[in-house]
Amino acid sequence: MRIYNTMSRQVEEFQPINPPEVRLYACGFTVYDYTHLGHLRKYTMDDVLVRTLEHAGYDVKFVQNVTDVGHLTSDSDTGEDKLEKGARKYGKSAWDVAREFEEYFWRSMDLMGNLRPDVSCRATEHIQIQLEMVQELEKKGYTYEIPGDGIYFDTSKFPDYGKLARLAVDDQTEGARIGVVEGKRHPADFALWKFERPGENRAMSWPSPWAERSFPGWHIECSAMAIKYLGEQLDIHTGGIDHIPVHHTNEIAQAESATGKVPFVRYWVHHNFLLVDGEKMSKSLGNFFTIDDVLERGYSPRALRMLFLTTHYRSEMNFTWEALEGMQKAYVRLMRQVAELQALVGKEVTHTGHNDTASPYKTAFYEALENDLSTPEAVSVVWNVLSADLPNTEKLLLLEEFDKILQLDLQNVAEVAGREELAIDELPEVVRELMQQRQDARNKQDWDRADALRVEIEQHGFRLIDTPEGQKVERL
Repeated sequence: MRIYNTMSRQVEEFQPINPPEVRLYACGFTVYDYTHLGHLRKYTMDDVLVRTLEHAGYDVKFVQNVTDVGHLTSDSDTGEDKLEKGARKYGKSAWDVAREFEEYFWRSMDLMGNLRPDVSCRATEHIQIQLEMVQELEKKGYTYEIPGDGIYFDTSKFPDYGKLARLAVDDQTEGARIGVVEGKRHPADFALWKFERPGENRAMSWPSPWAERSFPGWHIECSAMAIKYLGEQLDIHTGGIDHIPVHHTNEIAQAESATGKVPFVRYWVHHNFLLVDGEKMSKSLGNFFTIDDVLERGYSPRALRMLFLTTHYRSEMNFTWEALEGMQKAYVRLMRQVAELQALVGKEVTHTGHNDTASPYKTAFYEALENDLSTPEAVSVVWNVLSADLPNTEKLLLLEEFDKILQLDLQNVAEVAGREELAIDELPEVVRELMQQRQDARNKQDWDRADALRVEIEQHGFRLIDTPEGQKVERL
């Protein structure tokens, strides 16, 4: 097994601390709004990593946090908590917003075929261990207090600060990385614990030795909970590349200072960004999409998963609906070929293992994944198997085995393989007329009318799919 380590900037042989045990921590979702496609890609590739490690013979303990407090709207230790912002936006309590969007996150993960972590830990349920970690840092002389603001980590006391991001800390100017906070001793210093401001009246606050109403900083939760469930040194820590210069850099500083153990993490695994139509995802740009958008347009979440697998996790990916439309067709074609194999092989086949003719394909598949998760190569092996000169039984066995990692849902081929996209002139006249009415409603942005017509069309036995090329239809 080889994996790219952000700390060394190299692909390294994977050597866990205590094999076959692997202690893996994944930075979780901040549950203040909907899980979007960028999140789906990151956690899908985490899923592939965990499944690949398990196939390679490792016993993975997989821990993932739920950030339900403490994540401010900027990395500058300024602005409001994102949960407070979400509560105001949706007119609910911060607690209700957190639970609602946590449930949405898990639903999205389930639809993508992603494993649940062995431990899912909410920051709000681990306040005491975070507080104790800050007190330990205070005892060791790594902190200072800014009155009325919070407890800060003094980065000058940690000589290796910035080693993950290759930051030249001495050259930083105030505001260049994390903005201006009055009272900070150094530009890179960061908040460990924050105090409620006068008149703020936060929904989420706890008493601390420094203030009656206060709350943890974002960074401390990951270090504290990772250590609680995985010990003082981890094998793998994953996250987005945007976490490298701030969040993960701060995690290292506080964890290694508190425990004295170096390194805190052996292998840092970071995922690249997902763009939409070449731009950063944003509701203001109208390109903020969720799993429900995928479903409402008639696409399979597993087709989306397959699309993610065709780009390496360390490469930037540009999502378009045209790309998903093409992948949906490829996915349906794959499922139909698997369904044909199942029909040819028959139910009486006993799974007795692979013969020598199948071995090269099996080797190629696992070598691709075990070489820094080269999922594009692994997917290409799937297509090679389908076109190979192999017995049908062997093809089916290989595909079923590969799907334990790829999770394309090949065991449920009947539903997808049975979909049939129809030409407009093949449709009953009443359906064609309803489609025209719906298009007229969409042109007028009468979305309620358009939705009602969609339901009426489904009552006639047809499913509508909105694509960039217009309305398409499948038989239900």
